[in-house]
Amino acid sequence: MTLRAAKGLASLRSEKVFKAVRGALREGSKQTFRVVQFSVQTNHVHLIVEAKTTPCLARGMQGLCIRLAKAVNRVLGRYGSVWSDRYHARALRTPREVRNALAYVLLNARKHGACGSGVDPCSSAPWFKGWIESVATVGERAPVVQARTWLLSVGWRRGGSISLREGPAGP
Repeated sequence: MTLRAAKGLASLRSEKVFKAVRGALREGSKQTFRVVQFSVQTNHVHLIVEAKTTPCLARGMQGLCIRLAKAVNRVLGRYGSVWSDRYHARALRTPREVRNALAYVLLNARKHGACGSGVDPCSSAPWFKGWIESVATVGERAPVVQARTWLLSVGWRRGGSISLREGPAGP
């Protein structure tokens, strides 16, 4: 999933905005809709989610978009639209697609020049358990939930763990 921010909005990676976004993502998972991984960039958010059914996906994304918009507007002291349009979705059907999507999302800040070669602090990468390299653990509660589907919990591992050196190329 990709959510694009409205033009003129403050950076979603700024400290206070990101903190609000991370909190909203933490609360956005439900029994039938789960946020499994994410990456917040200056003007968009990448998500990997699971949903029980297509209607659960639509309702879950609608609720998550509203929750995120309210959180962003609250910390910025503003009203109005936060997202430029509907979310963009792409179903992942194979272990390879899932592995590639995980690497893309978790290492996406490098593509935008927002992060060096390490773990992106504005993503769920610090809580991800599939790195080749050793990554320092984070003491706070994870803003994502554990995957339940075979593809996201086991299947993607057929392609091997993900290296911090992988991912999208820089700008």
